[in-house]
Amino acid sequence: MRRLHRRIVRTARGDAGSVLLLTLGYAALAIVAILVCVNATSLYLAQKRLDGLADAAALAGADGYTLRVEAGRIHADLDDAGVRDQAEALVAVVGDGAVVVTAGTADGTSARVTVRADWHPPLLSLFVPDGLALQATATSRTALN
Repeated sequence: MRRLHRRIVRTARGDAGSVLLLTLGYAALAIVAILVCVNATSLYLAQKRLDGLADAAALAGADGYTLRVEAGRIHADLDDAGVRDQAEALVAVVGDGAVVVTAGTADGTSARVTVRADWHPPLLSLFVPDGLALQATATSRTALN
């Protein structure tokens, strides 16, 4: 019985450090998971912000029309210069570093605007240390046609 007791005590003393290694491993894994989640959330929110900016710029671009009266009817004509001027004016005010890539109209009644911005991870990131270039495109139609 004494031998069994000594063997149990000897085995218990030999396993004392393994719990510390497991704890450190799980702590490192938890920190990596937190970093990835924070960076992924930041990227998602940056893309949603850029989508909203593209929508607003397209809406502003759709207001860059010129009015024309023909046979007693009012027509709103969009041109590429008017769309670009309105979109760039809006992005300059609320863009927070975003730029207008393209802005124009294909059919004279709808404005299509593409904006671009750079995203940088808020925390240390091994996967994308330099950040990413994000882009969003939106289309809006004039209400007067």
